Amino acid sequence: MSLLVVGLSHRSAPVSVLERASLAADTQVKLLQDTLAAEPAAEGAVLATCNRIELYADVDKFHAGVAELSTLLAQHSGVGLEELTPYLYVHYEDRAVHHLFSVACGLDSMVVGEGQILGQIKDALALGQDLHTAGRLLNDLFQQALRVGKRAHSETGIDRAGQSLVTFGLEQLADGTDVGAWAAGKRALVIGAGSMSSLAAATLARAGVSEIVIANRTAARAERLVQILTEPGGTGVAARAVEIVAVGDELTRADVVVSCTGATGLVLTGAAVETAMAGRTAPLALLDLAMPRDIDAAAHRMPGVRLVDIESLAEASADAPMAADVDQVRSIVADEVAAFGAAQRAAHITPTVVALRTMAADVVAGEVARLEGRLPDLDDRQRAEITQTVRRVVDKLLHAPTVRVKQLAGEPGGAGYADALRTLFDLDPETVASVSRADLNDADVKNRGRV
Repeated sequence: MSLLVVGLSHRSAPVSVLERASLAADTQVKLLQDTLAAEPAAEGAVLATCNRIELYADVDKFHAGVAELSTLLAQHSGVGLEELTPYLYVHYEDRAVHHLFSVACGLDSMVVGEGQILGQIKDALALGQDLHTAGRLLNDLFQQALRVGKRAHSETGIDRAGQSLVTFGLEQLADGTDVGAWAAGKRALVIGAGSMSSLAAATLARAGVSEIVIANRTAARAERLVQILTEPGGTGVAARAVEIVAVGDELTRADVVVSCTGATGLVLTGAAVETAMAGRTAPLALLDLAMPRDIDAAAHRMPGVRLVDIESLAEASADAPMAADVDQVRSIVADEVAAFGAAQRAAHITPTVVALRTMAADVVAGEVARLEGRLPDLDDRQRAEITQTVRRVVDKLLHAPTVRVKQLAGEPGGAGYADALRTLFDLDPETVASVSRADLNDADVKNRGRV
């Protein structure tokens, strides 16, 4: 395993840099394609959220891999390499595994313990599978990360340590008031219909707003979200969909606005907010969860407007209390990292063991054929008994060494045992490689679509 991750997040870079370095969906596809075209990388996956961009790869050379992945991130993010480099972090092998597992558990989130990151990891894996850039290592890694994250949430109280970014943002808008009491009876405008916007709409509905208006560039997605909100047995909130061009009009009627789109420019300009405030006396609460930002930062300075965006959320979350359950989650992560490393090291030696047993089977077949040539009068029963006896001898001779070498290979530094087996038994490297390729193809078929 030569797992490498190069990335930046709210912990390593200011929001202004993260905002400029955000990756659109089509850019992520191109980044993965270029990663696989790069010489050091055999697999690739990208985890891009509103507060992190990380490129994972299976590389054969550490320094060349770091240089190539850093260059690719700079090229596709649009931020120059010289400017981006001070904010990049690098994790390799077990440290890379530890990092992703910590991310999956919400330990590295802006709001500790939030669970939305699991859906984003799932999306990253699905994209890698669809593009066939995620091979056996990254399939195993990301699927295990999802299991570790779910385990952390089910076995600990990490959920008490934080909430989703939406809930945390609404708490900041409420400014110390109970969110339910603050939201009761308000009219809400949600701009966007993706996963974050859907979560925002559902959270607002549960908080008790009287009406939710969904504005989105694709009308069908807005209508679908409205249908979910108003279906029987649902939230019971009044909801309707409007075209994105109607946002200006809706802004004059809304009390709270949540925006999270994939737009590369501002969705709500300062002028639009100022115009909306001109004819009203009621305050306007704005929550911008997009990266890059949807709402002009100039709104911070407007009378009657309260804007909470990613930057202010980062500042507020720095003072959030840490729950005691965080230590328990860290322990889970450490155990899971050790188990994952052992499993990967043990799997690394499997093709060598298979090649050894294949060679032994070929030797048995050759010797039995030679014996038949020297003893042509053997009947079928005798021939079968001799063949079975020779196979049993070979199996017994190989059993203890192969079992023991698999155990040893699972320990730190155990990768060298595969090399020792190949040397001792003079195994053909191409035979071992062919077993590895077959195993990888089987894993690709098995994992395709599994997230």
